[in-house]
Amino acid sequence: MDISLQTHQSYIGKPVSALPTPALVLSKPVLERNVKRLHDDVEALGIGFRPHVKTLKTIEATRIMLANGKYRKIVASTLSEIRGCLPLVKEGILDECLYGLPIRPSVLADLDAFTSQHNLKILLMVDHADHIRILEEFNTSTGRKAPWPVFIKVDVGTSRAGIVNSSPRLDQVIRSANDSTAVSIYGFYCHAGHSYASKTTDQAVQVLQDELEGVLTAAKKLVDRKTEDGELILSIGATPTAHVVANLKKSLPANANLELHAGNFPANDLQQVATGLVAQDDQAVRVIAEVCSVYPERNEALINAGVIALTKETSLFAGLARWADDINWSIVRVSQEHGIFSWVGEESKKEKAEDRFEVGQKVLLYTQHACITSAMYYVLYVVDEQDIIRETWIPWKGW
Repeated sequence: MDISLQTHQSYIGKPVSALPTPALVLSKPVLERNVKRLHDDVEALGIGFRPHVKTLKTIEATRIMLANGKYRKIVASTLSEIRGCLPLVKEGILDECLYGLPIRPSVLADLDAFTSQHNLKILLMVDHADHIRILEEFNTSTGRKAPWPVFIKVDVGTSRAGIVNSSPRLDQVIRSANDSTAVSIYGFYCHAGHSYASKTTDQAVQVLQDELEGVLTAAKKLVDRKTEDGELILSIGATPTAHVVANLKKSLPANANLELHAGNFPANDLQQVATGLVAQDDQAVRVIAEVCSVYPERNEALINAGVIALTKETSLFAGLARWADDINWSIVRVSQEHGIFSWVGEESKKEKAEDRFEVGQKVLLYTQHACITSAMYYVLYVVDEQDIIRETWIPWKGW
């Protein structure tokens, strides 16, 4: 067991500098501000909202994203995340969860139990005709009578999951799903993971419009839909495009049932800041680490946060993490437990590492990808505006 699980509450009321290192620090005021911004945009548009719980993986963050029941649907990528959200079902503020990976046989029994035992409506994601066969075989072998509501995943440029509109396979999956008694088509879903390449609001708006066009094009392929399947939902979004959702109103078609999904938006990170759509102080997640040594001869310092404390992802910003106090110093190399601070600012303004760092000094770092960084930690230390620890949140672990 991680020692932090035994001691975390003893740090409540203490400054962030008192924490053992490395540790994950979460600013609740920043998180709440980020969530409110998106909620306001969604409400102004009058569309649905489905937050993804994968970033912070806690019941507290999920409750905030759901506005304590104003929004009642989520996306989850793991069974652990769904289990963690079950208390919210019991509280009466969560009704529905999309399992956010293309479906596979080994999870169907658990997903079925979430509905039958906990009254949580489970949606599935499909992008292959075999998925329909798998669901038919499961229903036949278990005696399940209810059809599985499914989103058909459309690839709008990310090349991860989903089928591109030009592929005849999309027509095949739509036909198979519509003809099957084991499936009801809930809607079409796309996720613009490539929107992280956006550098301006106009670029992000274009990606969002492309998403909308992608799901609309796919939806037009569905003819003679079963009337009992209810309204068709078109689910679009990723955090960089969610940040410009207010611009979507100009693209809304008449009589469309739209929902926005996003996951990283409560936390944000350097990848988000690199898009130009959020500011550095919109980042709610930081890692606190400690200087272990300083090397004047190479103008570097070593900290006790390496790849498994930070991640190894990058963005337009140099390095794997950025010093929150001075963006000219970044973590430029990592091994498992070591991170190397180096100057990344203008060469003419270069400072000496020995003048900025000393052994034992604690440093706060902004990270490149908050979702992955947060998953490394067993405790999230939640701070106020003065960086005083006020709460500790325990994230769900595993799959």
